[in-house]
Amino acid sequence: MTASGRELLLGDYHVHSTFSDDAVSTLAENLAVAGAAGLRELRLIDHVRASTTWVPEFVRAVAAERIPDGLAVFTGVETKLLDASGAIDTPPDLIVGTGGVGAIVIGDHQFPGTDGPWSPRETTERLAAGLSADDALDLLITASIRAMKRTPNAQLAHWFSILPKVGLSEDQLGRDRLAAWAAAAASTGTIVEVNEKWACPGPDAVAALIAAGARIVASTDSHVATDVGRYERVARILEDAYGRSQASAEQSAHTASSTSADSTNAESFNAGEEDR
Repeated sequence: MTASGRELLLGDYHVHSTFSDDAVSTLAENLAVAGAAGLRELRLIDHVRASTTWVPEFVRAVAAERIPDGLAVFTGVETKLLDASGAIDTPPDLIVGTGGVGAIVIGDHQFPGTDGPWSPRETTERLAAGLSADDALDLLITASIRAMKRTPNAQLAHWFSILPKVGLSEDQLGRDRLAAWAAAAASTGTIVEVNEKWACPGPDAVAALIAAGARIVASTDSHVATDVGRYERVARILEDAYGRSQASAEQSAHTASSTSADSTNAESFNAGEEDR
């Protein structure tokens, strides 16, 4: 793996605590494991929806914790993408930045439909009833880009995890869709996590992010402290993605070199013709 990939594994940007109803570890337990594992960066996040009221308590609780030496700690809330407009499900009084959380972590928990979130079952039924795979994928990419543009301090969580739930795959996205998605992440400053729990986004998507210059982080999506900072699938995805990125760069350099050589040869030929 490249040095860049190894550096990413020293962070975990998606760690849940008992502020989420499906997690079992406290903030203190997560911090202790992160410190013992030698992590350098940690984002503590928990699930919210529009009706959530405990975010200020969460922010105060994190601020009161003892932070292990050498560990930078960030906060966030995880919410879901709602529809094709890019709307997300956050409390109306949510503060992002000074006095609040550091990021809004957006998850593709359901499919962003034209009239609201579609469950995996509803999406599958729509596909069976005639919604084409291409139209569905366009809808997802469009909603993703709109969400990044309208959400400050955004981070994408386990992006494209919705696809296998509805019978689609990242392989169907194609180069153009991935390039547009990655370019939007780069231009908006959106962070994109490579998620251990869901093993996504995959190598092609991550390679597109690298090519676009978007910021990538690693995450476990841990709901128990013993999972914090432990990577297997993320390491493989990053190794593959950086390998593809390097191969693509080398191919581009070779093509540019060949084009330059052809141009030089053509100029030499034309000069020779003029001398005759």
